[in-house]
This record gives sequence, structure tokens and C-alpha cells, in this order.
Amino acid sequence: MRVLVAEDQMLLRHGLTTLLSAHGVEVVAQIDRGDEVLDACARTRPDLALLDIRMPPTNTDEGLRAAIALRRRRPGFPVLLLSQYVELLYLDELMSDRRGSFGYLLKDRVFDADAFVAALTTVASGGTAVDPQVVTQLMAKRRHAQVLGRLTPREREVLALMAQGDSNSRIAERLVITGKAVEKHIGSVMAKLDLPPDADSSRRVMAVLTYLRGTAPRG
Repeated sequence: MRVLVAEDQMLLRHGLTTLLSAHGVEVVAQIDRGDEVLDACARTRPDLALLDIRMPPTNTDEGLRAAIALRRRRPGFPVLLLSQYVELLYLDELMSDRRGSFGYLLKDRVFDADAFVAALTTVASGGTAVDPQVVTQLMAKRRHAQVLGRLTPREREVLALMAQGDSNSRIAERLVITGKAVEKHIGSVMAKLDLPPDADSSRRVMAVLTYLRGTAPRG
């Protein structure tokens, strides 16, 4: 996997590069400004862009804007956002195309190197990896969404863990239920969210994005 790293803090940028290299990930570019992301991606053609949300020149939302611009230029291009705090601005636009290949982690998740690299791999392969705190705040904004009101509390729990990038076996472990029970809950979620028949991975991504956005999937 070839990754572009955009992070303005030098120590963290170098630390991320060292961590990724140690796990067999090729860092094709290191940049420290949001307005350099598009050109750097065009030049190096990475498989995924790892973007800090706040970077120069304004230190506000450059990473988010760069992610949106990248996905407009290359629909479905994998991006994983990093932030010190949960910031929800523009996330709906990032998730609106239902293509997956999207991640949003708080920076302290980087300290679990194996889980962090696993999240990168999930996003690069078309899945989602969203920090539990981000999921919690997104759903606090959308707790009254009608489409999610169809789900049982257990189905919501399963879908929340899917949003974090957990596999079926990991969900079963965390909820202390059987793998067959997880499959049953996921099947029920798919039916209640009116997701069309498709490849399992595609339907899984669509279910997660429906959950995070709190809106019914478009036909």
C-alpha cells in the first residue's frame, strides 16, 4: 500500500512515516500544508491519503477540504482523516457518495499501531474506519432519524461496531454473542435499511454510511 501523509506537526509526521514503514506501508510523500495535497497526490498517485484535518495555511479545515476535493477529482479515492478533536463539518459531503473508502480517527488511536494500520488497510480496500467518539457525536446529532428508528437496540450496536471497522468475529467477541447471531443481526439491518442486493462488502459499506449520515439510501 502506498500512502501520502499530510500532517503539519513535524514530529507526528515523521512518527507516522516511521510507523507505517515498519509495517510494510510505503510513504510516497510527506507534506505539511493542506493546499499541497492535490498536487502531491497527482504527482505520486498514492493508494490512500492520510490527512490531518487542521493544517496551514489557515489551520482550520484544510484536511477536510482536501479530502472533498480529492474525492471529487477521483470518486471513491481512499482518505483517512486524523484530528485531535471530533469535528463534524463537511462530513456529510464526504460520505454522501456512499462509496466507502473513508476513515476518521482521533490522533490518540495512532498509538495502537496494529489497529491503526488495520484501519488504513480497511479504508484502502473500500471499507470504513470511524472512531467510536466520532460515531457517538454523529449519532447524537441524528438520534431522531426515522430510518434508524427501524433498528432494534442490538442492531444499532452491531451497526455501530461495523462503522468502526470491526469484522463479524470481532463484533461477536465484543458483544459476547455468536457469529451466527451477528450474521442474523446484519441481515436484519440490511433488510430494514432497504439496501439493494449486492456484494456483501458493498452492502456493508452502504449500511455503515446510512447509519453515520442518518438518512435513507438513495435508489
